[in-house]
Amino acid sequence: MPRRTMIEAIRDAMDVSMARDERVIVFGEDVGFFGGVFRCTQGLQAKYGKSRCFDAPINESGIVGSAIGMAAYGLKPCVEIQFADYMYPAYDQLTQEAARLRYRSNGDFTCPIVVRMPTGGGIFGGQTHSQSPEALFTHVSGLKTVVPSNPHDAKGLLIAAIEDPDPVIFLEPKRLYNGPFDGHHDRPVTPWSKHELGEVADGHYTVPLGKAVIRRPGSAVTVLAYGTMVYVAQAAAEETGIDAEIIDLRTLLPLDLDTIVASVKKTGRCVVVHEATLTSGFGAELSALVQENCFYHLEAPVARVAGWDTPYPHAQEWDYFPGPARVGRALIETMGA
Repeated sequence: MPRRTMIEAIRDAMDVSMARDERVIVFGEDVGFFGGVFRCTQGLQAKYGKSRCFDAPINESGIVGSAIGMAAYGLKPCVEIQFADYMYPAYDQLTQEAARLRYRSNGDFTCPIVVRMPTGGGIFGGQTHSQSPEALFTHVSGLKTVVPSNPHDAKGLLIAAIEDPDPVIFLEPKRLYNGPFDGHHDRPVTPWSKHELGEVADGHYTVPLGKAVIRRPGSAVTVLAYGTMVYVAQAAAEETGIDAEIIDLRTLLPLDLDTIVASVKKTGRCVVVHEATLTSGFGAELSALVQENCFYHLEAPVARVAGWDTPYPHAQEWDYFPGPARVGRALIETMGA
């Protein structure tokens, strides 16, 4: 089976979808001739023409607004916002139009758009190129929110998102584009070509939205993570020697609550890990759900490890990034509670 980087897997997902369905179009900032700032759309314009893969003005509200209109008339736009930090001008379009179209029209219209956005830090992007805004989307009824952690899932989830009849926010952890990252910035990164999850099948396949996967079975504590933090949690478990069960959520909304509850009822403990700021981050929702559904099985309070409540710094990036040491301390404290 061929091995691909996450960039190549995402590009392949769009290629497969465009070949299967002429209604699928791709556009956004520099995605056409240039192939995207991270080259996720490289070659698509040459293959499918300028009417199906094209550059848009640097106007996020215009990109998403146009995509909504196209979707209402039967197309399936897959658009790229260059960085998740740039999505704020389009937030009104996403939350008030895309997310509400099915409800407002009583099912007469749907909005089958996908909005792709690189997310997270770890590349010294500073405060305006490193944000993790997933909680701003999971709060909105009508939007689905996806965060893949590897090339295999990225391709299958993106194809599933493109085929979904409702709007999907597809957040791509840019620190994972070329290889898994465990938080040890001073060590060489293993490329996807040498990682089992870098195996990406040719052709069409999907990974269902709303289904988590257990990346590391364990019996002592459940760790809930997504994106880059899956590998940080794995490193923390290995370094502390704690028998942690690590769940890769993959889709934040819809959320696979059954897998979470079954794991926490087995382990009796739970640590939630994400890169976004702590206050009102998605981990707060996860913590509440675990408490509500597993209260009588918990042996310790649910712990959260997240980014600090500050803008993402540039010079002190690794002090902000929730690395294996911080996650490891949470695991040890939870086991000792």
